[in-house]
Amino acid sequence: MQVRRCVRAHAGDAAALLDWFSRTREVTVAFSGGVDSALVVAAAARSLGPSRVHAVTAVSDALPSGMLDVARRVADMVGVRHSEIQTREIDNPGYAANGPDRCYFCKATLIDTVAARGHLGAGNLLVTGTNADDVAAGWRPGIRAAAERGAGTPLADTGMGKQAVRELSRHWRLPTSDQPASPCLSSRVAYGIPITPARLARIDAAEQAVRRLLAQAGITSRDLRVRDLGSQVRVEVDADVVVVIARSPVVRDAVSRAVAAAGFTDSPVDVAVFASGALNSALPAELRFR
Repeated sequence: MQVRRCVRAHAGDAAALLDWFSRTREVTVAFSGGVDSALVVAAAARSLGPSRVHAVTAVSDALPSGMLDVARRVADMVGVRHSEIQTREIDNPGYAANGPDRCYFCKATLIDTVAARGHLGAGNLLVTGTNADDVAAGWRPGIRAAAERGAGTPLADTGMGKQAVRELSRHWRLPTSDQPASPCLSSRVAYGIPITPARLARIDAAEQAVRRLLAQAGITSRDLRVRDLGSQVRVEVDADVVVVIARSPVVRDAVSRAVAAAGFTDSPVDVAVFASGALNSALPAELRFR
């Protein structure tokens, strides 16, 4: 019975998502290589045909290692045109200042750059991978920037949250179905600490180093973040991995050394349980629950 319910859920989600694209002739998808936007690309290709879908990946200092390769693989798999554009959002003072509205400037820069490149002609709708959980999560200035520019949100509009996205992605055999979330590197920096290329590079290097270190020790952490808090660094991993690290001084010291070697030479390292959007907890309640 459970299998039948899952099949019906997949069929219902797929039908609604594919039908969503009937409102337009062609689409340009803001494609990060993540699970949400990958499903949007695949759905658009199925609904409109690959020739009417253009996937655009923003390449910048904030893109985590490996994500561009994933985007290329998915675009090739579903047969859509794929462009990689340099967005340089870090040149925007509003973004670099890293206030609570940083994501607004990021999304605005992406969409404005896509438009300036001539990728949004008549009958071509830009769509994003915003899902229903994102809309319900509270403070999401990037969603506001996209809405102001008329971007479509097929996943959110059809009520698909992250679990449904993963399930349909698995049903369609997309390689991103079980891929951990990997938001931009700037999301690892505490609000108020300026965003710089060097800061983002050392975060990326530290995450890759810690992941390699844990793998070599036979420890797998699905979710891993290195948070730059200014006066200290917080490495967030799965709850069971926190326990393992706490019980092994050797691993604990190795993690600290790996983070230091990546560029955090003067920052004490804390290890904590991973929490998605953890830095938003520092925002005032009137923002977090808007």
